[in-house]
Amino acid sequence: MALVARCVPSEILRSAAVDRWERLLAAQSGVFHVRQLRTFGVGQASVVAMVEGGRWQPVVHGVYATFTGPLPRSSLIAAALQYGGGAAVLSHRTAAEEWSLLPPSDGPIHITVPYGTSAITQPGLIVVHRSRAYRHIVATADPPRTSIADTAIDVAVEEPDARRARATLTRLMVAGVRPLAVEGRLIERPPRRYRRALAGAVRLVREGVLSALEELFAVDVEEAHGLPAARRQAPFRVDGLTLWEDAVYDDLGVPLTVRLDGRTHLLSRVAFRDRRRDNAAELAGRSRLTFGWDDLSADPCAGARDVVTVLRRRGWDGEMRRCARCP
Repeated sequence: MALVARCVPSEILRSAAVDRWERLLAAQSGVFHVRQLRTFGVGQASVVAMVEGGRWQPVVHGVYATFTGPLPRSSLIAAALQYGGGAAVLSHRTAAEEWSLLPPSDGPIHITVPYGTSAITQPGLIVVHRSRAYRHIVATADPPRTSIADTAIDVAVEEPDARRARATLTRLMVAGVRPLAVEGRLIERPPRRYRRALAGAVRLVREGVLSALEELFAVDVEEAHGLPAARRQAPFRVDGLTLWEDAVYDDLGVPLTVRLDGRTHLLSRVAFRDRRRDNAAELAGRSRLTFGWDDLSADPCAGARDVVTVLRRRGWDGEMRRCARCP
């Protein structure tokens, strides 16, 4: 607010308009579009004078900041929305950041506008997307943005391949996007690519996949090698408590538990709990396999071979399919 107040052009505004001008700049993080300034009776010549005097700076065509120096993220967002016009909304990665699905970045601001809008992408600053379903994807939020489900889908569709698109959508749903909402939007607004992969991500999360590591196991170990799908998040009683196993194959008649350990370090209480769970599984006659991220991301085929070895030892007579990464 200090930056805004310092640069209010009181010498070119009538006193009655100064308060309204300050409120406008406060709401827009110190930036404005020239069309807004005209409503105060101020013309382009005054804008040029303020820029040449070192008090204002141009941001993008038609949009100016009422201060000099680097623009904070909030000012860049406001500038992008003003540039896009009254119907512009934040979308893609920028909307995901505003929904707290992704951490803030220094990249360009993504906006979506209806077809027919004149705004175009400004390299390094603003990425403009157009949508024929514009009216159906906008959420009531400040700043305006696409709905959380549409945002998650848009971010996934921007990935370079289907595998990463599915992993990204899974991660975003685990972070808080409701799978049912995503499923509905995939039907109502089919994405331009990766439709099967994105539907697969919804299915995995609805079946109990709760982390990127679990998604990696389900896709790169089970699906890629033709293995039967495990039951996810299976309850298991240990010392009077109900714990949850990541994957079990009891539905095949095989007492095999697969644990997916995404921890980067061990906490004593967690380690103690897992030792007790291991002991309980051994006493119950269950086989156990444990994989970490490094194991499966480096060699999911080896993980699949381990699972198949135990399944066959316990009587499963299915076949393991070779994937593109198998040696």
